[in-house]
Amino acid sequence: TSWKPQKFTPGQRLGAPETLGISTLDPGHRPPAMPPGRHVTIRVRMLDDTEELFDISQKASGKMLFDLVCSHMNLIEGDYFGLEFQNHQKMMVWLDHIKPIIKQLRRPKHTTLRFTVKFFPPDHAQLLEELTRYLFALQIKQDLSCGRLTCNDSSAALMVSHIIQSEIGDFEESQCRSHLLNNNYIPDQMPLIDKIMEFHSKNIGLTPAESDYQLLEVARRLEMYGIRLHPAKDREGTRLSLAVAHTGVLVFQGHTRINAFNWSKVRKLSFKRKRFLIKLRPDLNSSYQDTLEFLMASRDCCKIFWKICVEYHAFFRLFEEPKPKPKPVLFTRGSSFRFSGRTQKQVIDYVRESEFKKIPFERVLGKYDTDLQHPVCQETQSGPIQQGNCSSPSMFSSPVEANSNSPIPRNKFSFGSLQLDEEADEDGCHAFSDEDGGQIFSVVSNSPHLSASPGHSHGMVNGQKSLDLCSHSPDGRQPSPLTSPLLNDACSVRTDDEDDVRRKRFPTDRAYFIAKELLTTERTYLKDLEVVTSFQSAVGQDEATPESLKNTILSTFEPLHKFHTGFLREVEQRLALWEGRSNAHIKGDYQRIGDVMLKNLQGLKPLTTNLNKQSEVLLELEKACKASRKLEGLCRDFELQKVCYIPLNVFILRPLHRLIHYKQILERLCKHYPATHVDFRDCRAALADVSEVVEQLQGSLIKMENFQKLLELKKDLIGVDNLVAPGREFIRLGCLSKLSGKGLQQRMFFLFNDVILYTSRGMTPTNQFKVHGQLPLHGMTIRESEDEWGVPHAFTLVGQRQSVVVAASSLTEMEKWMEDIKMAIEMAKTSNGPSSDLLTTNLTDNKCPEDSSVEAESEDDTTSPHTSLERPAPHRGNTMVHVCWHRNTSVSMVDFSIAVENQLSGNLLRKFKNSNGWQKLWVVFTNFSLFFYKSHQDDYPLASLPLLGYSVTIPSESENIHKDYVFKLHFKSHVYYFRSESEYTFERWMEVIRSATVPSSRARVLNSKEPHPH
Repeated sequence: TSWKPQKFTPGQRLGAPETLGISTLDPGHRPPAMPPGRHVTIRVRMLDDTEELFDISQKASGKMLFDLVCSHMNLIEGDYFGLEFQNHQKMMVWLDHIKPIIKQLRRPKHTTLRFTVKFFPPDHAQLLEELTRYLFALQIKQDLSCGRLTCNDSSAALMVSHIIQSEIGDFEESQCRSHLLNNNYIPDQMPLIDKIMEFHSKNIGLTPAESDYQLLEVARRLEMYGIRLHPAKDREGTRLSLAVAHTGVLVFQGHTRINAFNWSKVRKLSFKRKRFLIKLRPDLNSSYQDTLEFLMASRDCCKIFWKICVEYHAFFRLFEEPKPKPKPVLFTRGSSFRFSGRTQKQVIDYVRESEFKKIPFERVLGKYDTDLQHPVCQETQSGPIQQGNCSSPSMFSSPVEANSNSPIPRNKFSFGSLQLDEEADEDGCHAFSDEDGGQIFSVVSNSPHLSASPGHSHGMVNGQKSLDLCSHSPDGRQPSPLTSPLLNDACSVRTDDEDDVRRKRFPTDRAYFIAKELLTTERTYLKDLEVVTSFQSAVGQDEATPESLKNTILSTFEPLHKFHTGFLREVEQRLALWEGRSNAHIKGDYQRIGDVMLKNLQGLKPLTTNLNKQSEVLLELEKACKASRKLEGLCRDFELQKVCYIPLNVFILRPLHRLIHYKQILERLCKHYPATHVDFRDCRAALADVSEVVEQLQGSLIKMENFQKLLELKKDLIGVDNLVAPGREFIRLGCLSKLSGKGLQQRMFFLFNDVILYTSRGMTPTNQFKVHGQLPLHGMTIRESEDEWGVPHAFTLVGQRQSVVVAASSLTEMEKWMEDIKMAIEMAKTSNGPSSDLLTTNLTDNKCPEDSSVEAESEDDTTSPHTSLERPAPHRGNTMVHVCWHRNTSVSMVDFSIAVENQLSGNLLRKFKNSNGWQKLWVVFTNFSLFFYKSHQDDYPLASLPLLGYSVTIPSESENIHKDYVFKLHFKSHVYYFRSESEYTFERWMEVIRSATVPSSRARVLNSKEPHPH
């Protein structure tokens, strides 16, 4: 007899018991008896693309068919799924559980229903059964393949790596490459094969169940996760798409989310003919309420979207299935549709309380042939799966069960009731009672598999590869300039991160927003640490890198990264609990942050003993680059990566700056709290600890910042030697106009404690500044000379051998320059600072240091000076020197220090002068610039905005920006509006931006007797 391939259901493939249970039925119940009548055969396509036939009575309800499908798969948590089909109008609709099948399927024999995920929860840890997560993983695989789940290349490659780990097992290069060449998981897969293989190689040891879990961990954080777009237009005719999620109704433009209407803000959803209407609750900040109107293609399109909104709201927001309303005696208008089935809370309670979840669940690792086009479904046609070694049951357990003893409540519910009104003037209406709109619950997952799995080393953040420096493939899609006028006064704009869906509304306590600043800046800080650890990985593999440098970076930054990863996780968990309404009874325990900070700052103390070594890292790196041209090139190439958005040396000093940030945050908390507050004592103790460390490091920090700035300036200048010399201190740089025989010419001046350099911008590929001359400060005098030369804001620098007349762009600029130069001259009188000649020999013609002050400037000199490299190397053209050049301004060392100490991160809404819509962005302020990201998970900024020269104000009435917490940035014709989420965040953004746009006039100089770290 010939051997026949054995057919497996997904449940059998996972080793599930035959009679494990079915969806939507209480424990111990069997499916209801089939009603009499003619039977029809219904074809259902499963998530693995296999098709199953079900024999059922035409009079049976949709629920009866759905229960048969779930029973066939031994699926318990079937309530997350649904059956969809194409109706006679060629529109995809969900099978109604209440109506008979005969009233829904016109031609049952010729209709194929698709079993698919209907409700996407915010956290896959809420899926308690392994089989359910497997089916969700198949759904993600489908969505990736058809292009519905869009994301950047790194996320796509990472997800595919988890899919193939589940399908073919551990990485083996030739097998993996062959499999990817024969199987397409994403559109345009070929360019990403190497990246997929790189990720796959890091998944060794993951079981299929763990791979599913990691796949969902990545997918759930994507903006398009679970999104099904319904085309629409707004009142102005702008093409948009509407979607529904567990949070509420979303608005998209293309694949970019531009608005969200949280359930807590929605009073009623309805449709009238082609118009879909969202009635919002009255906004406390507005004098009126509003109804938003969207135009869809037809009444049926409206009704389909309205029905799924009603179902999403009921499933995620209610305690139990809503009761049907009594039918009117005479007549009715409007839709009688209601949600039928268990709510998510009922599903979770049911699975947790039922006995079958205790049944041991083992899953085999399938090995698939690499020539199969659809490996998941091909097993039904090509025989049973080859059975490899089964993983031990202890290797993978439910993440929920693994954390059952966690002190953190896993789920918090606050559900209200749902009302269905049938109004004469509307086709369908879904109204929300005042108590409705409770918190969308979240699961704080702390699964050991996330931290223990090989694929989640320090290079993995939020399920995405955080830094892939040498072969980074950025997302090709540019964010669209959003012009849709959707954000009106009644709309609740959410300005926190992707996890904002976990609560009904923000806490309003100022302490919460201070704690949230800790969270947002900690996210940025961890990303910055990853830049350094990735740099260590990039140069650590090169033979040119000295062992001492590798060891210094490794011993300093690896422990810091590990520590702050855990710290960030604790802060995220605390903020998640703080934000929830339903934990009011434990308010005193969770609405505070001082205990978390005190515990972690005490844990950080041992690591701060190494922070004095940051200068050693800078020195080691500088020496190594001097000794090795290859290493110098590696460092330069690394700095040109998008991920290195500020100079590398600034990243190295980040741990010192972060301690100052902790001190500032704790000072604000202590100032805010009364002495009797439950959080005050912990905050005060934490402040004492961090203040002690900061005080010890303050002196070395000043020296290191100066040293770092000298190293940075050295890269910006051509024709200068020995800039980084013991005792030399940077004071100010900026634009001045120098008076020469050809008139006033723009020059960039650099003031140090012993000399002034003046330069012009070189017309070379390197974008560096060419040094024309130096003016020693010893014996120099300075005087105003506006009247003498008839040039506004002019002053003269009188040296022992040469005088130079310069003019500033404004009176303020002139005063700052003169004040700093006078102070530097006084310092030079008593200082035994550096005496080395700064200029290279081709500019000084081998003159003695005293003679080098004679102007060695040739306006038409195009010969490039000798450098350490024969060919000019590419150079960053967006450094602060270039910004000062273009904005015709100056900055001092004090300004630089203030800028690094006044860092800030968080979500803001941005609006252009002539646009109507607001775009939500993750914004980081540092180094005098705003850096814009799509989300805090991104590895590098989409754009940046240097703030020097900008003014920051509050919009006037005439600008018609009728919103709270909006500030305006203005430079010449460039105008940007930014909107923050609260009064506290508004004040903080104004404070830090003013620190960059209103530079200080006093220079902070080092004590000349203190030794230089060099």
